[in-house]
Parts: sequence; C-alpha cells; structure tokens
Amino acid sequence: MLLETLSVFPQVFAPYLDESIMGRAQRAGIFRFAAYDLRDWTHDRHRTVDDAPFGGGQGMLMKPEPIFEAVEDIAAQGEERPHVVFFSPCGRRFDQACAERLAERERVLFVCGRYEGMDERAYELADEVLSLGDYVLTGGELAALVVIDSVVRLLPGALGDDMSAKDESFSSGLLEYAQYTRPADFRGMRVPDVLLSGDHAAVDRWRRESALERTVRWRPDLLDSADLTEAERDRAREIACEIESVRADDTKDEDLTGGASDGES
Repeated sequence: MLLETLSVFPQVFAPYLDESIMGRAQRAGIFRFAAYDLRDWTHDRHRTVDDAPFGGGQGMLMKPEPIFEAVEDIAAQGEERPHVVFFSPCGRRFDQACAERLAERERVLFVCGRYEGMDERAYELADEVLSLGDYVLTGGELAALVVIDSVVRLLPGALGDDMSAKDESFSSGLLEYAQYTRPADFRGMRVPDVLLSGDHAAVDRWRRESALERTVRWRPDLLDSADLTEAERDRAREIACEIESVRADDTKDEDLTGGASDGES
C-alpha cells in the first residue's frame, strides 16, 4: 500500500511514521509513504500558497492553482490513480469502518489544508472528504497522521499478530474489553479471577461481557449498530438499569451529605 500526503509542512510526518509500529511496518514493506511539499507547485519566488478571501474576512485561504497542479501531477505517477482524501469540518466523520475501507485501497493521497482552509474549488479533486470531529485543528497534518495510523494498523502483518486489530475497540461494534497485566493484586485491586483460571472459553465469555458493559457505560450510542444477539441486547438493558441505579444511589448520598454540611454550617 502507498500512502501519500500533500502539505506545506511535509517534514512533520517522518518523526512519527518512522517510529514504533509505523516504522516497523514501513521497513517490512507493508506500506510505503511519501510526503510532498505543496510549495513545489508554486511559480513565484515567494512560493505562495495562500491569498486573502474574496468578500473579506479573517485569515488566508489556500489557493486552488498549486493544489490542482500538485494533485494532478502526483496522481499521474504510477499505474494506479490515488484515492484522494481531503479534510474539512464538513466532511464525513472518520470511524473504524472508514479506516477498514481505506485499508483496502492500493494508494491513498491525503491533502492537508492550512490557514483558514482551502478555496472551495479545490474540493472538486477529492474522492472523499473526512472530519475527525466537531473541533478545529491548525492544519490537516495531524488529521492525516491519525487516519494513516488507524489504516496501517489494519494492514496484514503491521501489528505482528493479525488478530490484534480484530480485538480492538469498534472492530466488533463494541468497545474493547478491559485488560490487565501483572501484578495480579495492586493496592487491593485484584484482576478478575477468570483471567487467571486458564479456562479460555470462560475468558472469552468474560471478555464479551466486559466489552458489552464498557460500551453500555461509556458509548451506549454504539449499541444500535453493534452485532449483538437478542440475549446480549437484553443483557445490555440490564446493565444500563444497573448503572442508572448506582448513579441514582450516588446522587441520593451526595444530596444527604450536602444537607448535613449545610445544617452544620
């Protein structure tokens, strides 16, 4: 797989992608990476990539000319045209399903914006536009790194164990189950006995229950689309009731404690 970026700061990618899992995956030939400098497609001595927006307003916009020239030149390299990805708050929310879809591509080019954004016409080049969430970043480089990291982890051999990615959060529609390591008892907090039992079937059942409980507690919005049996959906409702009951008891205790403090004062 070939992953490419187009940016005014191409040097920011290597420090991350050359290390740890990403670095090992590159050295093993699992994916290749190339970073292009947008300024290489400018034609003035200042290598200008931005200009003031028509109609006035704050900040500067990235000009369409160098973006069009760069994407067209890069796309012409090699036998296969890249799948071109832009980033924008208007884009589709990036998620695990999107990462899995991108991981099936042979070549992906990420175009990273800066300043106040890009001239709207540049988006004509995009095969898709992604957003990491409802917040604003200084530039698209961080967004590209997040997506690249998520995609590379899914490539065969990148994690060393091809089952590792399948067990992670969102791969089954649920959050990942709770995990523990040595020591088995830390400050009175014990690892669940089932994980020390050596009973693999029991461990699998516990992990599924743990994943369900964590999803109900932290990301109940995922349950609607999760691949669950009817029994698991019933169990999810039970867990939700248990959590709500505990929260109600905690609120009641806080109210009683607050009343006592007020009375003493």
